[in-house]
Amino acid sequence: MNVRLEKSWKNLLKDEFAKPYFKDLAAFVRHEYQSGTVYPPPKFIFNTLDSLPVDQVKVVILGQDPYHGPGQAHGLSFSVLDGIKPPPSLQNIFKEIETDLGHPHHASVNLDCWVKQGVLLLNATLTVRANQAGSHQDKGWEIFTDAIIHELAKQKDHLVFILWGNYAQKKGSFVDTGKHLVLKAPHPSPFSAYSGFFGSRPFSQTNQYLVKHGLTPIDW
Repeated sequence: MNVRLEKSWKNLLKDEFAKPYFKDLAAFVRHEYQSGTVYPPPKFIFNTLDSLPVDQVKVVILGQDPYHGPGQAHGLSFSVLDGIKPPPSLQNIFKEIETDLGHPHHASVNLDCWVKQGVLLLNATLTVRANQAGSHQDKGWEIFTDAIIHELAKQKDHLVFILWGNYAQKKGSFVDTGKHLVLKAPHPSPFSAYSGFFGSRPFSQTNQYLVKHGLTPIDW
Protein backbone atom coordinates (compact mmCIF):
# COMPACT_ATOMS: atom_id res chain seq x y z
CA MET A 1 0.00 0.00 0.00
CA ASN A 2 1.12 3.58 -0.55
CA VAL A 3 2.08 5.35 2.68
CA ARG A 4 3.15 8.99 2.51
CA LEU A 5 6.34 9.17 4.54
CA GLU A 6 9.80 10.76 4.49
CA LYS A 7 11.73 8.82 1.84
CA SER A 8 14.50 7.33 4.00
CA TRP A 9 11.95 5.85 6.42
CA LYS A 10 9.76 4.69 3.56
CA ASN A 11 12.73 2.81 2.15
CA LEU A 12 13.77 1.40 5.53
CA LEU A 13 10.26 0.17 6.35
CA LYS A 14 9.02 -0.78 2.88
CA ASP A 15 8.65 -4.46 3.78
CA GLU A 16 6.34 -3.58 6.69
CA PHE A 17 3.85 -1.76 4.48
CA ALA A 18 3.25 -4.90 2.43
CA LYS A 19 2.50 -7.14 5.41
CA PRO A 20 -1.09 -8.15 6.24
CA TYR A 21 -0.97 -6.64 9.74
CA PHE A 22 -0.19 -3.19 8.34
CA LYS A 23 -3.02 -3.35 5.83
CA ASP A 24 -5.38 -4.29 8.67
CA LEU A 25 -3.95 -1.49 10.82
CA ALA A 26 -4.40 1.09 8.06
CA ALA A 27 -8.01 0.05 7.57
CA PHE A 28 -8.68 0.24 11.32
CA VAL A 29 -7.09 3.69 11.67
CA ARG A 30 -8.91 5.03 8.63
CA HIS A 31 -12.26 3.86 10.06
CA GLU A 32 -11.46 5.36 13.47
CA TYR A 33 -10.76 8.79 12.00
CA GLN A 34 -13.94 8.63 9.95
CA SER A 35 -16.16 7.58 12.85
CA GLY A 36 -14.93 9.68 15.78
CA THR A 37 -12.28 11.96 17.24
CA VAL A 38 -8.78 10.51 17.10
CA TYR A 39 -5.43 12.05 18.05
CA PRO A 40 -3.10 13.24 16.73
CA PRO A 41 -4.55 14.96 13.64
CA PRO A 42 -3.85 12.75 10.59
CA LYS A 43 -1.06 14.98 9.28
CA PHE A 44 0.89 14.34 12.50
CA ILE A 45 0.65 10.53 12.70
CA PHE A 46 4.17 10.05 11.32
CA ASN A 47 5.48 13.44 12.47
CA THR A 48 8.52 12.09 14.29
CA LEU A 49 9.61 10.13 11.20
CA ASP A 50 8.82 12.88 8.71
CA SER A 51 10.81 15.38 10.78
CA LEU A 52 13.99 13.31 11.15
CA PRO A 53 15.61 11.29 8.33
CA VAL A 54 17.11 7.94 9.30
CA ASP A 55 20.72 9.03 8.85
CA GLN A 56 20.27 11.89 11.33
CA VAL A 57 18.92 9.83 14.26
CA LYS A 58 21.22 9.87 17.30
CA VAL A 59 18.84 9.30 20.23
CA VAL A 60 15.55 7.42 20.62
CA ILE A 61 13.16 8.32 23.46
CA LEU A 62 10.38 5.76 23.58
CA GLY A 63 6.87 6.56 24.80
CA GLN A 64 3.72 4.46 24.87
CA ASP A 65 0.54 6.25 23.69
CA PRO A 66 -0.14 9.70 22.27
CA TYR A 67 -1.80 12.12 24.67
CA HIS A 68 -5.58 11.69 24.38
CA GLY A 69 -6.73 15.20 25.33
CA PRO A 70 -7.66 18.01 22.90
CA GLY A 71 -4.78 19.81 21.21
CA GLN A 72 -1.98 17.89 22.91
CA ALA A 73 -0.69 15.11 20.66
CA HIS A 74 1.26 16.01 17.54
CA GLY A 75 3.21 12.87 16.79
CA LEU A 76 6.20 13.35 19.11
CA SER A 77 6.33 11.30 22.32
CA PHE A 78 6.02 13.38 25.52
CA SER A 79 5.73 16.62 23.51
CA VAL A 80 2.73 18.95 23.15
CA LEU A 81 2.05 21.88 20.85
CA ASP A 82 3.07 25.39 21.86
CA GLY A 83 0.46 27.07 24.03
CA ILE A 84 -0.62 23.82 25.69
CA LYS A 85 0.04 23.30 29.40
CA PRO A 86 2.82 20.73 29.83
CA PRO A 87 1.46 17.40 31.13
CA PRO A 88 2.93 16.15 34.43
CA SER A 89 5.38 13.73 32.76
CA LEU A 90 6.81 16.53 30.62
CA GLN A 91 7.08 18.81 33.64
CA ASN A 92 9.10 16.11 35.39
CA ILE A 93 11.34 15.66 32.34
CA PHE A 94 12.11 19.38 32.46
CA LYS A 95 12.85 19.17 36.21
CA GLU A 96 15.32 16.35 35.61
CA ILE A 97 17.04 18.32 32.84
CA GLU A 98 17.58 21.22 35.24
CA THR A 99 18.92 18.95 37.99
CA ASP A 100 21.05 16.87 35.63
CA LEU A 101 22.60 19.67 33.59
CA GLY A 102 22.50 22.52 36.09
CA HIS A 103 20.62 24.93 33.88
CA PRO A 104 17.01 25.49 32.81
CA HIS A 105 15.78 23.38 29.91
CA HIS A 106 16.05 25.03 26.50
CA ALA A 107 13.00 23.38 24.92
CA SER A 108 9.49 24.72 24.82
CA VAL A 109 6.67 22.26 25.50
CA ASN A 110 6.97 21.45 21.78
CA LEU A 111 10.04 19.23 21.64
CA ASP A 112 10.61 19.59 17.91
CA CYS A 113 13.85 21.41 18.76
CA TRP A 114 15.13 18.05 20.05
CA VAL A 115 13.98 16.28 16.91
CA LYS A 116 15.93 18.75 14.76
CA GLN A 117 19.07 17.71 16.67
CA GLY A 118 18.57 13.98 16.08
CA VAL A 119 16.21 12.85 18.86
CA LEU A 120 13.52 10.44 17.64
CA LEU A 121 10.48 10.88 19.92
CA LEU A 122 8.69 7.63 19.19
CA ASN A 123 5.47 6.33 20.73
CA ALA A 124 4.77 2.60 20.61
CA THR A 125 1.24 3.37 19.41
CA LEU A 126 0.87 6.27 16.99
CA THR A 127 -2.86 7.02 17.36
CA VAL A 128 -5.48 7.04 20.12
CA ARG A 129 -9.22 7.65 20.45
CA ALA A 130 -10.07 10.91 22.23
CA ASN A 131 -10.22 10.55 26.01
CA GLN A 132 -9.63 6.77 25.81
CA ALA A 133 -6.06 5.97 26.78
CA GLY A 134 -4.75 2.80 25.17
CA SER A 135 -7.70 2.50 22.80
CA HIS A 136 -5.48 1.80 19.77
CA GLN A 137 -3.17 -0.67 21.47
CA ASP A 138 -2.85 -4.19 20.04
CA LYS A 139 -4.07 -3.11 16.60
CA GLY A 140 -0.69 -3.39 14.88
CA TRP A 141 1.12 -0.19 15.77
CA GLU A 142 3.38 -2.01 18.23
CA ILE A 143 4.58 -4.37 15.49
CA PHE A 144 5.33 -1.40 13.25
CA THR A 145 7.24 0.54 15.90
CA ASP A 146 9.13 -2.62 16.93
CA ALA A 147 10.31 -2.76 13.32
CA ILE A 148 11.51 0.84 13.54
CA ILE A 149 13.56 0.11 16.66
CA HIS A 150 14.90 -3.15 15.22
CA GLU A 151 16.02 -1.56 11.95
CA LEU A 152 17.64 1.40 13.66
CA ALA A 153 19.48 -0.83 16.13
CA LYS A 154 20.65 -3.12 13.33
CA GLN A 155 21.70 -0.56 10.74
CA LYS A 156 23.17 2.22 12.88
CA ASP A 157 25.97 2.42 15.44
CA HIS A 158 26.26 4.33 18.72
CA LEU A 159 22.63 5.27 19.20
CA VAL A 160 21.27 6.19 22.62
CA PHE A 161 17.99 4.50 23.59
CA ILE A 162 16.24 6.17 26.53
CA LEU A 163 13.70 3.76 27.99
CA TRP A 164 11.48 5.11 30.76
CA GLY A 165 9.19 2.65 32.53
CA ASN A 166 8.63 -1.08 32.27
CA TYR A 167 6.74 -0.89 28.99
CA ALA A 168 9.51 0.95 27.14
CA GLN A 169 12.20 -1.24 28.69
CA LYS A 170 10.45 -4.40 27.55
CA LYS A 171 9.94 -2.98 24.06
CA GLY A 172 13.62 -2.07 23.76
CA SER A 173 14.95 -5.21 25.42
CA PHE A 174 16.49 -6.60 22.22
CA VAL A 175 18.76 -3.60 21.60
CA ASP A 176 22.44 -4.64 21.63
CA THR A 177 24.01 -2.85 24.58
CA GLY A 178 27.47 -3.56 23.18
CA LYS A 179 26.66 -1.49 20.10
CA HIS A 180 24.40 1.18 21.60
CA LEU A 181 23.87 2.95 24.92
CA VAL A 182 20.63 1.90 26.62
CA LEU A 183 19.51 4.09 29.53
CA LYS A 184 16.74 2.71 31.74
CA ALA A 185 14.80 4.45 34.49
CA PRO A 186 11.27 4.60 35.91
CA HIS A 187 8.71 6.56 33.93
CA PRO A 188 8.57 10.36 34.51
CA SER A 189 4.90 10.10 35.46
CA PRO A 190 4.10 11.49 38.94
CA PHE A 191 3.28 7.91 39.96
CA SER A 192 6.87 6.75 39.47
CA ALA A 193 9.16 9.77 39.07
CA TYR A 194 10.32 9.61 42.68
CA SER A 195 11.12 5.90 42.35
CA GLY A 196 14.29 6.55 40.37
CA PHE A 197 13.48 8.79 37.42
CA PHE A 198 14.63 11.84 39.33
CA GLY A 199 18.38 11.56 39.65
CA SER A 200 18.81 9.14 36.74
CA ARG A 201 20.70 11.81 34.73
CA PRO A 202 19.86 10.54 31.23
CA PHE A 203 20.60 13.83 29.49
CA SER A 204 24.20 14.22 30.64
CA GLN A 205 24.86 10.51 30.06
CA THR A 206 23.49 10.81 26.53
CA ASN A 207 25.71 13.77 25.72
CA GLN A 208 28.82 12.16 27.20
CA TYR A 209 28.24 9.11 25.02
CA LEU A 210 27.62 11.16 21.87
CA VAL A 211 30.77 13.22 22.38
CA LYS A 212 32.78 10.07 23.07
CA HIS A 213 31.76 8.78 19.65
CA GLY A 214 32.43 12.02 17.80
CA LEU A 215 28.82 13.21 17.64
CA THR A 216 27.40 16.61 18.53
CA PRO A 217 25.67 16.63 21.93
CA ILE A 218 22.01 17.56 22.28
CA ASP A 219 21.09 21.03 23.54
CA TRP A 220 18.38 19.94 25.95
